[in-house]
Amino acid sequence: MKKYIVIGNPIEHSLSPKLHNYWFEKNNIIANYGKRKIDKSEIQKIVSEIKDNSLHGANVTVPFKSDVIPFLDMLSEESEITQSVNTIYMHDKKLVGHNTDIKGFELSLKGTQFELKNKSIFILGAGGVVPSIIYALEKLGVSKITVSNRTKQKAENLKKTFSNVSVVDWGDQPEFDMIINATSLGLNIEDKIVLNFNNMNKEKLFYDVIYNPKETNFLRAGKNLGCQVMNGKMMFIYQAFEAFKIWHKVEPKINEELKRFLDL
Repeated sequence: MKKYIVIGNPIEHSLSPKLHNYWFEKNNIIANYGKRKIDKSEIQKIVSEIKDNSLHGANVTVPFKSDVIPFLDMLSEESEITQSVNTIYMHDKKLVGHNTDIKGFELSLKGTQFELKNKSIFILGAGGVVPSIIYALEKLGVSKITVSNRTKQKAENLKKTFSNVSVVDWGDQPEFDMIINATSLGLNIEDKIVLNFNNMNKEKLFYDVIYNPKETNFLRAGKNLGCQVMNGKMMFIYQAFEAFKIWHKVEPKINEELKRFLDL
């Protein structure tokens, strides 16, 4: 039986095993997908397991999306540019890192009525998935991207790859059409993002990459304003969809039954 895993820390909240094992069953694929909490020192072991066929692929979540890169033989173009890997697989005896978060984010926006072209975007956070989101937003033709992170230097570092990005101090709030929470604030129910959303018009989109819990305090604030809100459910599903295609050469179904099964 082929084995796949997602690695990260924390990892308890991940629904990747539930999703991939559901798709295995629906597509008559004999395989198993698990999750493993690791620290940075264990990345080499994971890589070795894929190379010797003990594992047949891995997804990577925070905080290891860039940490895995030195252990890989090749990167896809998207991973090279963003310096972020979330999917690992073997190809021609080489260990390849790919980034399906870009496509995941892009496809997730199909479910909104929000036109991104020439819009201003404000991103909270600078790690993990943020380079992928910026890459996708630039492809989608936004006019301005501003980033704020608790460690400002981490946000400044993004400008080495994305020269058009602006950076503001944590707590500062520029004008925006869409605001994205890409921090871990919200994984715990008591987490709050302290920004002033008073007197804001309703023509904005609040997007949270967190999908579990379904509604964070950040999204609740947007909802209370009458703004359009979206959690990371569809981004999560679509990035998994892209990884599944790479590993199994099969396009799994994304439908209401799946969403009910995941309780998202």
